[in-house]
Amino acid sequence: MKVIVTGGAGFIGSALVRYLVRNTDAHILNLDKLTYAANVDSLAEIADSDRYEFVRADICDATVLEGVFDAFKPTAIMHLAAESHVDRSIEGPSEFIQTNVVGTFTLLECALKYWKGLSGCRSNDFRFLHVSTDEVYGDLADTSGLFTETTPYAPSSPYAASKASSDHLVRAWARTYGLPALVTNCSNNYGPYQFPEKLIPHMIIHALKGNSLPIYGDGQQVRDWLYVNDHASALWTVLSHGEVGNTYNIGGHNEKTNLDVVGKICSEIDRLGRTHADAAKSSDLITFVKDRPGHDMRYAIDASKINSELGWSPSETFETGIEKTIAWYLSNEAWWTNVLNGGYRLGRIGEGADR
Repeated sequence: MKVIVTGGAGFIGSALVRYLVRNTDAHILNLDKLTYAANVDSLAEIADSDRYEFVRADICDATVLEGVFDAFKPTAIMHLAAESHVDRSIEGPSEFIQTNVVGTFTLLECALKYWKGLSGCRSNDFRFLHVSTDEVYGDLADTSGLFTETTPYAPSSPYAASKASSDHLVRAWARTYGLPALVTNCSNNYGPYQFPEKLIPHMIIHALKGNSLPIYGDGQQVRDWLYVNDHASALWTVLSHGEVGNTYNIGGHNEKTNLDVVGKICSEIDRLGRTHADAAKSSDLITFVKDRPGHDMRYAIDASKINSELGWSPSETFETGIEKTIAWYLSNEAWWTNVLNGGYRLGRIGEGADR
């Protein structure tokens, strides 16, 4: 197989690229614009593979996309490129509309044109996998319900609305034009190489530095947590064995409140003897701040379909996954320090033109 991964220098994208290079025989082309959250350092361990190549490109640029398709001749597209931070979407939604909606539309048009030019087995084998989020479903009103693949969409944030829009576009191109597409909706991811603005790495790093650990509202917002390597294996399973036209929810079966997550991080850091000198225990650093506008209280994924139809289930519990994640951040201070000081962006030609 020859697979184009869009957004392959981001958190989930880089985990997917590493997984594909390590665990499959596929040839991978990583197509990424290298915006602020992308980091090619996350791909250092597979960068020299003869089955991996990188192209810096914007998914909104149809001319470049068509050239990549024609030269690489992909068997599949795994579309992960997206703006994904809720707070940033509230402060500046236009980039989310441009990348997540316009970018997905542009990619779909190029993929459709390319697929129509294929014949025989190459046409039959082609797949377009669109990777989305559980946030498109909105807020679960009770404490026991779960998001299924048929849950109506009710996005709350500009980010979620832009992803919902992209999901609808993919399904429309599948139904109207016959594009062999699949959609996945995942729960909150965590693990190594996650950008430090996200909850778990943010709290790990702040605890190590002895900074305050700010929690929105009362911290009782519930999320289902999915270890990123489990997500990567699920995406490959869907691409390889999923039924065209179907949606598959991917979850970790790990519902936790934000306060519970931060508490677990604090207790693990203390257990490892890394409590900052300014705190008797890491949890002393917890503070509560004004809640985010439109903050959903609970997300929870029903991942029974991917389990029953494709045989996939997560390998990590939250306890094993968070221990591995914290251990990685403790052992890779150079990586996250380079992110925090902006060093990971040095040397990118034309960086300013991308923003």
